Order: sequence, then structure tokens, then C-alpha cells
Amino acid sequence: MKVVKWLAVIVLGGIFLYAAWIGVALYRLPPVAGLTDPKMNLTIQVKDWRGKLHPFVVGPRNAWWTGSENIPPEMKWAVIVAEDANFYRHEGIDTRAIKNAIRYNLEKKRFARGASTITQQVAKNLYLSREKTITRKIEEIYLAKRMERELTKGRILELYLNIVELGPMVYGIGHGAHFYFDKPAADLTPRECAFLAAMLPGPQKVYNPYRHLDRVLKRSDMILGVLRQKGVLSEAEYRIAMAETPDIRGMQKKVDRSFAGKVRKFFKNLFGLFR
Repeated sequence: MKVVKWLAVIVLGGIFLYAAWIGVALYRLPPVAGLTDPKMNLTIQVKDWRGKLHPFVVGPRNAWWTGSENIPPEMKWAVIVAEDANFYRHEGIDTRAIKNAIRYNLEKKRFARGASTITQQVAKNLYLSREKTITRKIEEIYLAKRMERELTKGRILELYLNIVELGPMVYGIGHGAHFYFDKPAADLTPRECAFLAAMLPGPQKVYNPYRHLDRVLKRSDMILGVLRQKGVLSEAEYRIAMAETPDIRGMQKKVDRSFAGKVRKFFKNLFGLFR
């Protein structure tokens, strides 16, 4: 009986200590009120595809920064459809999506689906590490709730679209539009908007257009279909978008340059072996 009591004391003590640790961690989180200022500039760290960290400016000092007024509504709705269908209805976290994700992951017996809202992703990208821990998830939810209280949905979406990863060291819709289509974000067509949004779950692997262009196009078709259902696109606009083939010559040039660079490096290393 004494053993049971001691075990209970140890468990309760551990819970108390962890709760205290969480309280300290939440207290030390930065304020989010500064994000309301459209002239705000914040330097964060982002990773390239080799895992190396680089400084990245979030704000007008970034040459690729694209204000909300210059982002097509089709682009905004495309990412909402792709990433957070209940964006305008939730207050930072989507409990229904969390329940569905838990059920799906239990069925698959692995972590196959997340349930982070756009607001949670902004909180994570601006202030937190990428480690998958309970503590970090709690911090993410806490910051998301604060953001929803202090920022407008439009501002949260603007921040998201300017920090989202779309390629190898390609962050933000402004850079993504130039990288893939050689044009500013304001000139993106609905098809191009859906193309970029389709990459969001995994631009490095699963939805990497260099390797899996067919997957990206198929998912962009689905996004366009939902945009039509929601009335974002008219029937005529939908048909035009579906008939359009994304002009990815800008992307292909980069692929060609990358391939040529790898060939040169290969032969340089090869000849170096015989010196």
C-alpha cells in the first residue's frame, strides 16, 4: 500500500513540476502585439534543403515581401482550402481537425496527419523551433490563441503567405511567384495560385514539382474544384483555369542550371581522382 502511495506522490509531483515548467515556458514567450504593425520587420531563422540555417527577414525590408493588397484573392483562398478550411471560423485551433487527425493517426498507427491551423503555423515559424514535443505544441497553441485575439485574420494570412516554404530557400508567395513563373504575385492566375498552394504540405519531398509534377497538378485540380464550389471562381473562370497549363519555364531553367551544375561537379570530382 505504501508503494502505491509513493508512486502516486511521484506521479503527482512529476505532473506538478511539468505544469510549472510549462508555466515558465509560456511566460517567457515573446509578445505578439508588435505583429499588428505593417511596417514591422522581424528576423527569423529558416532552413535550406540541406538543413543549414539562414537569417530571413519577415517584413517590408524583405525584397520579396508582398502586402495583402497585392496578393490575389484566389491565392488567399487556395491556401485556406489547402491548409485550413475553417480558418475564418476558428479562434486559433481547430478542434474538429484535431479529433479527425487523432482518429486518422490511430487508424494508420503512425503520425500521418497533423492538424495545425494557419495561425499555429505562423506562431511556429515566427517564434518556435521545429522540434516535435508536447511542450512546443502547447507553446504553439498558446501563441496562436494570442494572435487570434490581437491580430486580424487578414494580417495573420498576410504573414503566413510571406513565410511559407515553397522551394529550396524559397520562402513567401512573392519569391515563389518569381521562382516558378517569373512574375510578381499580383499577376498570378488562378491556376498558378492553386499550383503553389498544392505544394504546401511538402515542397521538398511529397509535393516537390521537380520530382512529382503530376502530384502537384492533380492536387491543384482539386483545389480549383473547391474554389469553384465555394464561389471563389465562376464556372467560366474555373473552366479557363482547368484548361490552363502552368507556364513553368522559369522553374525548368532553374532545374537545367541545377542539373548542369551537378554534372560539372561530378566530372570535376571524377577528374580529381586521377590527379
